[in-house]
Amino acid sequence: MTAPTTLRVATYNIHKGVQGLGPARRLEIHNLVHAVEQFDADVVCLQEVRSHHHLLAKRFAHWPRQGQADYLAPEGYEAVYRSNAITRHGEHGNAVLSRWPVLAHGHTDVSDHRFEQRGLLHVALALGDRTVHVVVVHLGLIHASRERQVQRLGQFVADQVPEGAPLVVAGDFNDWSAQLLRPMAELGLQTFEGIRLPTFPARLPLLHLDRIFVRGLRPVSAQVPHGKAWRRMSDHLPLIAEFAFEGGG
Repeated sequence: MTAPTTLRVATYNIHKGVQGLGPARRLEIHNLVHAVEQFDADVVCLQEVRSHHHLLAKRFAHWPRQGQADYLAPEGYEAVYRSNAITRHGEHGNAVLSRWPVLAHGHTDVSDHRFEQRGLLHVALALGDRTVHVVVVHLGLIHASRERQVQRLGQFVADQVPEGAPLVVAGDFNDWSAQLLRPMAELGLQTFEGIRLPTFPARLPLLHLDRIFVRGLRPVSAQVPHGKAWRRMSDHLPLIAEFAFEGGG
């Protein structure tokens, strides 16, 4: 298969496929299926993805029998899920949905304290004769934790990703003050400069929490979809971006 000259990537925190509180809670996972299809992305990076939840499966009659990653994967895509957090009634974590074949995948725990379970999902993809590495992140709520998690990300990349290989790092960085841009740049990872793309909260997006960083790729364009349907599906909006491979091919 011929390697593409561009790569379309989406990142989305799906809030475990459920929205609302108390009796008003509603299942959105079925609407999220159509949302993911609309991305038409080569790679979709997801956070807060459930593998299962026993109580919610009893509450919602149409709770999918599959894990959410497999359920959301468009036809022809491969799904990779790894858990970050194990709770009393279920678990959730990060996922990658890929139009391209998955060569390998792994996971590393980057939890900074016992109150937040966090991890990195690493997937290697075959794009023709290229191997592209994707790391999905969901960083902590405390800035000092996020700084340490970026340091661990850097060590992980140095250990697991060949120096010249194209790399995508995407997810929910929880970095509302953009303080991680410099340490990410020090790791050789770039993003869209001078462009503010707020994704949170979905109803009135003010904070640019969701980001896509790359190495060996050139940022081309980025967008955040808006509208009533997007506001309902998650507390975040998705970020969709296009990148060109350095050297063009």
